[in-house]
Amino acid sequence: MARRLHLHIGLPKTGTTYLQQVVWAHRDRLLDDGMLVPGRGHRDHLWAALAAQGRRGLKRRHPDAPKAWDRLADEIRRWDGDALVTHEFFCAAGEDDVARLVEQVAPARVEVVVTARDPLAMLTAGWQELVKNGSTVAARDAGRPRAASPEFSWRTWDLHGVLRRWSAVVPPEQVHVLVLPGRDEPPEQHWRNFAATVGIRPDLPLPDRAANPSLGVVQVELLRRVNEHLDAFHSPTDRGTWIRGQLAERFLAEQGGEPFTMPAELVEQCRTRGRRARRLLREQPFDVVGDVRRLSVPDEMPARRTPEQVGDAELVDASGALVAVMLAAVRDSGRGPIGATSQSRTASDFPT
Repeated sequence: MARRLHLHIGLPKTGTTYLQQVVWAHRDRLLDDGMLVPGRGHRDHLWAALAAQGRRGLKRRHPDAPKAWDRLADEIRRWDGDALVTHEFFCAAGEDDVARLVEQVAPARVEVVVTARDPLAMLTAGWQELVKNGSTVAARDAGRPRAASPEFSWRTWDLHGVLRRWSAVVPPEQVHVLVLPGRDEPPEQHWRNFAATVGIRPDLPLPDRAANPSLGVVQVELLRRVNEHLDAFHSPTDRGTWIRGQLAERFLAEQGGEPFTMPAELVEQCRTRGRRARRLLREQPFDVVGDVRRLSVPDEMPARRTPEQVGDAELVDASGALVAVMLAAVRDSGRGPIGATSQSRTASDFPT
């Protein structure tokens, strides 16, 4: 029987992909040190997070997806040491889901790891991720309940709500809240905090570039509008590979762009959520790592535009640059013009 299960549940957009990259890249070394990372890869943990919540339609993702959590739990039960499971979609689980999850790995002691940041940064990054995954939701509607995608809403972005649900089953003393380090701290500090919390070596080689590059205000609004025309890209693979991987993080991210903020009414809502989360952390004996003040939205912030303030001329300029680099990519791929045939005409075939 496993001794402990360290379950990293997110929150989303808190450096989770970075931490998961390190874990999976060095899974064999962790195993040699006595830490089991069950499953065959990152997707198993994603599927397990959804399966543990009884999410429907998983078979459309992959035949193995519906039983993913059962397989991980069985592997954990057969292990003698500690185990680590990590995916940010676990934090959407309800109290009943958490109770079943804990029961399935018993008698292992479940240690929950929650990575967190301030609610405005969470909302801004979360809405951007939603758009990267094909959404057309406007910034003013960010965070509104969406039954089809609870992972992209306050269900997973709100630290207070997540802690309430999980600590109703797992004692607060076994819930570790890791505050995302600030820009004034070493880049590797997030990994060090995580490694110390779960009891693994901190000296593993780390990625030399950040995962999930951010888009500028013009670029994310352009992507949102382009999404309105991408009806054929509806499967998880289409959204992840083509909209997020190619269009957003390959081509639009290259444009750079200016950071953005959210509409004023949402900023105030984030301030309220931040105060509520900090109050809960003071009232309950959670294990907090890092500066808890970073969980609050500052009273004074840099002047930034919202996506709704982007002008049409800016969108046209960004669109032109996007078309240019995508056309160059098609040319340089060596596959020839899209739809080209032996009857294709050259520029000299057209009248001047």
